Amino acid sequence: MLSPEVPPVDVGASWHDWCMIGTPVRASMVGRDAELSALSDIFARSLAGSPHVALVAGEAGIGKTRLLREFQEHARTRANVAVGQCIDYGATPVPYAPIVSILRTIVADMGAEAAREVAGPGRDALLLLLPELGDGPLDWSEVSASRLHDVIAVLIEAYAQQAPLVVMIEDLHWADDSTLTMLRFLMRAITNVRVLIVVSVRSEDVGRGSAVHTFLAESERARLMERIELTRLDRQQVRDLAETFRRSPLDDDALDRVFDRTEGVPFFVEELSSCTEGAMPDTLRDLLLARYDALDATAQRIVRVLSASNGWLPHVILRDVVDESDADLDDAVRAGVQASILEVDRDAYCFRHSLLREAAQGELLPGERGRVHLAYARAFEQHPEIDAEYEIAHHWNAAGDSPRALASAVTAMMSAKKAYAYATASQLGELAIELWERVPDAEDLTGTTRVRLLSTVASMHRNAGSGERAIAVVNAALDEADRSPVEPALFVRLLRDKAQYLANIGRPGAVELLIDALALMGDVDDEHPSHVHDEKLRANLLNMLAARYMLAGKAHEAIVTAATAHDVAMAAGERSEQSVAANLRGMSRAQLGDIDEALADLERARENAIDSSSRLRFSVNYSDLLNLLGRYQEAIDVARAGLARAIELGVERSSGAIMLHNLIDPLFALGDIDEAERIIDRTLSLGSLTVPQSYTQRTRVQALLWRGDTATAKRLAEQWLPGFDVTATVERQLWWASGTLRVELALADRDWTTAWQTVTTILDDPASASHVVHRRNRLLDAAGIVARLRTVVSESEADAAAATVLNAWRALPDPVTPEPLSAIVTGLVAVPDASGVDVLRAAADAAEDPTVPALTRPFVYMQYAKALVASGERSRAASTLAHALEVVTALAHAGLRAELEEYADAAGLRSPADVGSMPILTARESQVLDLIAQGLSNRQIGERLFISTKTASVHVSAILRKLGVSTRTEAAVAARRAVG
Repeated sequence: MLSPEVPPVDVGASWHDWCMIGTPVRASMVGRDAELSALSDIFARSLAGSPHVALVAGEAGIGKTRLLREFQEHARTRANVAVGQCIDYGATPVPYAPIVSILRTIVADMGAEAAREVAGPGRDALLLLLPELGDGPLDWSEVSASRLHDVIAVLIEAYAQQAPLVVMIEDLHWADDSTLTMLRFLMRAITNVRVLIVVSVRSEDVGRGSAVHTFLAESERARLMERIELTRLDRQQVRDLAETFRRSPLDDDALDRVFDRTEGVPFFVEELSSCTEGAMPDTLRDLLLARYDALDATAQRIVRVLSASNGWLPHVILRDVVDESDADLDDAVRAGVQASILEVDRDAYCFRHSLLREAAQGELLPGERGRVHLAYARAFEQHPEIDAEYEIAHHWNAAGDSPRALASAVTAMMSAKKAYAYATASQLGELAIELWERVPDAEDLTGTTRVRLLSTVASMHRNAGSGERAIAVVNAALDEADRSPVEPALFVRLLRDKAQYLANIGRPGAVELLIDALALMGDVDDEHPSHVHDEKLRANLLNMLAARYMLAGKAHEAIVTAATAHDVAMAAGERSEQSVAANLRGMSRAQLGDIDEALADLERARENAIDSSSRLRFSVNYSDLLNLLGRYQEAIDVARAGLARAIELGVERSSGAIMLHNLIDPLFALGDIDEAERIIDRTLSLGSLTVPQSYTQRTRVQALLWRGDTATAKRLAEQWLPGFDVTATVERQLWWASGTLRVELALADRDWTTAWQTVTTILDDPASASHVVHRRNRLLDAAGIVARLRTVVSESEADAAAATVLNAWRALPDPVTPEPLSAIVTGLVAVPDASGVDVLRAAADAAEDPTVPALTRPFVYMQYAKALVASGERSRAASTLAHALEVVTALAHAGLRAELEEYADAAGLRSPADVGSMPILTARESQVLDLIAQGLSNRQIGERLFISTKTASVHVSAILRKLGVSTRTEAAVAARRAVG
């Protein structure tokens, strides 16, 4: 997204840098806020009076031109801009091509006569490049390169004395020697004027030993040039960019395809965003094959052979596959590397980009393709020291040998499963499913059945985070079981698995499936042969059913079912299932407010959590309960430990995604917005299952509201809330989350009436009474809304609202209404006048308790200050409010800070001198400002402070806004002035 410090523009260039500049913008720039900020920072330093040179480097299509166009529009508001472009003319480049364009821009603005006057005796040299300035015959014998260099420097310096100047030279990789020599001179000769030279270069086209490579190396070594390297976009940025081109959401499967094929190169994202499946567009293929076409026949053949491989290919395999001498093979690979098609790393080769491989693969003839894959399969089997089970299965399949491909795929799938590589295992499983019907003796060959294979593959998809595909595959397994009846226990497990997968993506039907599965189990004492006597499985089904009841808000049903599961598991000696049952019973008891028994059950769950599954379940639920109880740091510690285990087990996109979410809420409660945003970004990049992804989208909107970006928050909420509501029909916690989000949106708009109506709708819902801890927390929100409501409704209406909150609060069980929270609720609903001083003083004291959410504190302080003002204690009110402002400033909550500042000004509790001396920067912002003064970019700041680049950018924008300046340099100067 755009850096907040640079306004969006309507014209510019496309993402890719193969096109000419000036084409219309087709989407907002995504993922370049740090780079744009770094370029703007260098620009600001040049405005201070010293010339600077910036190098924007990156591979083709990475967005150099797009970045420069964005920066150009920003720079034009404060400087003149002259642009030149190096053009590929083949072996005979035109000397000084970009310099001529730049000079013509300068002369057109200065006027020809003024330019001739500035050039003075050197105008003859200038006429070499701009003959249109001549007015008669010249003595060319007097013209030299040094004289030409001098006059151009003089002209640029004279022009820059009128106004700051930005000189942009694009595509330096095509520069001629004369242009490079000129640049060397200008970078050293121009001094004491406000000039910024920006050059862009395509990294892969700057070969070692070339003139451009030498120029860049010398310039960076002499510190004459600052490099800004553009890297590929991450998964979330690819989603954002693709959706701007499509103007519609991109589902996770389509995103996976776009991300895998484009590898985060913006130009490729642009080209493939509207065709996420199928062959690439012919125009893109032709572009990619341009370098391939320039290779000789042997090198082309080696590139084609390599295109049939996946990822990095060991040299020993390529040597065995191709029929070439070692020397010819080396020469061919070297040619591919020099053409920027291939990369070499130690003893292996790979394509620079997957789309290059895809384009080259299209050049394989049908017969040639089969022979190459056959050779690969045989070569890998001859080298067992290379772990290549996946590759062997792939190549046997591509070679048309289905039996060998099927056997290899199943073996490789199980190996990947054991290594927790679930995404790879699911791909291999899909290949095995595809091959099954082609192999007559598939069961004998693989040692399994089609139903069991389908069941395993569905499980791999679920663990890899592909919920929809997991359901599709388990449905196929159930269909197969109907056609070819299987043993009852397997059928029960399939029903169980489908129930789990439906729950993972927030679809209804899980409860009914589990009840059906339990019915097939029969009674424990029943001897009917069709019944399944597997008590571990029975306990597992009961636990899953209890979990569904718990999440649906049916706490009583969940407690009864979990208790039965616990008894069954204990009788069977299954400690893991005992752990899960105690876990679920404890969480359900917590819903009803029985906190002591809930914690006792969770302790039982911890003691019996003897395997990875039960430990993860414990970490998820215990961290959630700790957060709900206000034990925020403990919740974070438990969630972090659980996350580490989930990553170790390869389930970061499923169980790990839930654990990440369990980190975010307590971070919000503690006021650590920086860390919360970092976790949100990480979670969004995973592309996890539907339910955890829904929670994360909610927290993303909350973070935007926290930062004051209400417009973006509303836009995302409009996009995601309908999905929340669908999932909330089966996931009661998400119902609470979506309702809370609607309240926060209304508060951000300062629509106190709508906020009150929304929170009372939640509290009036009959089902809300079955989850008293969530209800308690919403009543705390409601108390704050009542305090605000008093400013817009009549006294009687406000008193009625206050009574509603107090009555509902008093109806809660005592264990969920500890004294600090009760004091705060009582204080917030009180009238903030002289009569309310005592209850608000008690509320302010209670707000210091660590179980109180961080944002509650400054708001309570403000209400206390109001009561003090009403009672005539203005001095105490001023100090109380000053403390509140310090707290909210440290929290960096834009909306709440604005509320406090407006009241302070309206009540006359701070003078202009107070405003000027107030420490308006948070501790984190002060750290960021120190690093800005050191010249660090947003990315470097993020690395230094262990925060995301996006978060660093937000801090920088906040600092500029608070200090009332427009550049990073001005911010640093203002800060020093304040200190001094």
